[in-house]
Amino acid sequence: MDYYDYYYPSSYDYYDYGYTTTDASIFTALGTIFGAFLGVVLVITTVIAILQLIGMWKVFTKAGEKGWKCIIPIYNMVILFKISGLSPWIIFGYLATFIPFVGWIVCLGISIYQCNSLAKAFGKDVGYTIGLLLVPTIFYMILGFGNAQYVGPGNVTTSSTTYQGDGVVNISEKTKDESTTNNDEDNANL
Repeated sequence: MDYYDYYYPSSYDYYDYGYTTTDASIFTALGTIFGAFLGVVLVITTVIAILQLIGMWKVFTKAGEKGWKCIIPIYNMVILFKISGLSPWIIFGYLATFIPFVGWIVCLGISIYQCNSLAKAFGKDVGYTIGLLLVPTIFYMILGFGNAQYVGPGNVTTSSTTYQGDGVVNISEKTKDESTTNNDEDNANL
């Protein structure tokens, strides 16, 4: 330390920031690792979003809607509700998210109901409902590119009976004349 440094110290001598150059390099390394991690997450999220859009495009076209409708953020939910046989006004139920606890339950209920209705619209069962809830990207791809056919909102088709909503639509091949004749014979036997 020479004469000048002793009598005229710099501002760095008065202010000790508590870290050395090695501490700064550690923070730089951690920042680089964190940035790389976020970059990988961003790439994976983008790939998943693109795959889900492709699957939804195919689901929309199978249901008779134009595929480009799945790209528009809120409009795609309205069309998805329409495909599922639900009222598009249910989308306003998602505004309940702003209510701390009750809103999240309402949104979960709407999502479960919509996924179940979509699975039924393609003639699928509860397994597809669970799949659409937990891994929607994969199950939209399966519905879009698989052999699932759109049977309409609320319909479930089995080998012998077609169920629509809560009631049974087609359980026999009898005409109206045959059914009234059989009812008259049944009433005569009483």
